Amino acid sequence: MNGYLELISVPAIATLVFAVMGVVKYAVNNSKFDRFVPLLSALLGAVCGVVCYYALPEIMPARNVVVALVIGGASGLTSTGTHQMVKQLGNKTQDVPPDNEENDQTENTQDK
Repeated sequence: MNGYLELISVPAIATLVFAVMGVVKYAVNNSKFDRFVPLLSALLGAVCGVVCYYALPEIMPARNVVVALVIGGASGLTSTGTHQMVKQLGNKTQDVPPDNEENDQTENTQDK
């Protein structure tokens, strides 16, 4: 049973970081803040990893604090990567014009 509990730590930290960063981004609502979201996610995940190491050692697959810090930081970055993956897959608009319009534009510029 203990092995199954260790599988929960990474998704739990990633979910927690995702939720907290969503609330913080909504509260701040600043485009300059968006640059620091991955860094803050990694830091928050690292803090969560250390807290889990001391508070719930049975779910943290770490032998020492440094490994817990790295696992937590990676989990925080996982939440940012997952958010960007879903955001990019949901983006259905393409910036590349179709071939017909591109050929028409080049012909018009060559005629001038």
